[in-house]
Amino acid sequence: MADTLKVLGQVAPAATTLTDLYTAPAGTQVVVSSIIICNRGDSDTTFRVAVAVAGASIENKQYLFYDTRIPANDTLAAQIGVTLGATDKIRVYAGNEHLSFTAFGIEVV
Repeated sequence: MADTLKVLGQVAPAATTLTDLYTAPAGTQVVVSSIIICNRGDSDTTFRVAVAVAGASIENKQYLFYDTRIPANDTLAAQIGVTLGATDKIRVYAGNEHLSFTAFGIEVV
């Protein structure tokens, strides 16, 4: 098995739209070490992060962060250590159009 350290995904989603940040490829296991959320705007907003097993439709039980406040011009580093199986998804939601999300981790093939 080969381990690949990498940027798993980056997205700047539209406001109030649930968006896929990363989907674990078939035949892999993944450890998501951290998700960085950057508020590029000049006003506070909120964000959400969810993990959908096998890409399931969104449900309340999937949320890791829900309407968590992030101040204007600030960055939050979430050290999460989440494990994903093939086709699991990380989904994000931004309260406004000024958030950027980046996931870092390891893909094991």
